[in-house]
Amino acid sequence: MPWRGRFEMTIAKTIAIDLGGTQVRAALCEGPRILVRASKKTDLAGGPTDIVKQFESLIDEVSAGADRGDIAGVGLSSAGPVDTELGIVLGIPTIPGWENIPICTLLSNRVGLPVHLENDAIAAALGEWRHGAGQGLQNMVYLTVSTGIGGGAVVDGRLLHGRKGMAAHVGHMRLAQEGPRCKCGAVACFEAFASGTALAERARAAGEADPAGFLGLTLKNKSIGALQVFEGAREGDPQCRLLVDQEAAYLGQGITSIIHAFSPEQVVLGGGLSHSFDLLEAGIHAVIAADAMAPFKQVRVVPSMLGDNSGLVGAATMALERAGS
Repeated sequence: MPWRGRFEMTIAKTIAIDLGGTQVRAALCEGPRILVRASKKTDLAGGPTDIVKQFESLIDEVSAGADRGDIAGVGLSSAGPVDTELGIVLGIPTIPGWENIPICTLLSNRVGLPVHLENDAIAAALGEWRHGAGQGLQNMVYLTVSTGIGGGAVVDGRLLHGRKGMAAHVGHMRLAQEGPRCKCGAVACFEAFASGTALAERARAAGEADPAGFLGLTLKNKSIGALQVFEGAREGDPQCRLLVDQEAAYLGQGITSIIHAFSPEQVVLGGGLSHSFDLLEAGIHAVIAADAMAPFKQVRVVPSMLGDNSGLVGAATMALERAGS
């Protein structure tokens, strides 16, 4: 193919795309380095057709002025489950209408570049392992906590993919027999308790129950999300601090199970809630210290080094590796 020969003679460039329930992001990358980045609010109402158009628009934006012949391919990081072997999005609980979408073929036909699909958390795990907080480790788990919860794992120096590339869907471990219903349809999943969406729902309920409190007054002027909870906690609001402590406890419970399952040297926490890691860290480690079996108690949880770029860097890295295979 013509693009392959040109790639081999030029600096390695890729386009990385990250599809999430809140944002669609794209970047032109040179190796792991992001040259240009752009984003749009995910068009949930438009469904797959309009979101693919968003992909195309963002690709045009970040690659403006670049020679498409110098771009090795597109790495697409998507929430899942996804079938990375066939390039199909099987279903995204947080994004309606994404069932059995042959995304690699659809996007490749539109942009004229090979497209490689990876689960978003596995892509982010790859980014952090190769270029971020997990560098040099043989065993690590990456956990993203945002609209939902996802995970990716490196075991014995190998990134786990599993059947169809669906390994480490840790957000759908059940923490209890009863609890909130998860968007996947099950009850009491880790995601249903500890995601940013779950925290926001508890905060809205608390605001409605106490209209004169910080969250109640906030609710009168704007919608409440996890961000407002952390803002209130930093201001010393007792209701917000209680919610943050509860969130840390849920995260600690799930992470303890993850540590027992994968035996990592370190857990890297990413996603939107990791921006407030300083408020969550002590509570998470307290649960691990109390509940983990003795050989696992010393495993540390650390924040992502690449921040919001973990998935993009991982998608770019994955696209380069597959282009070279």
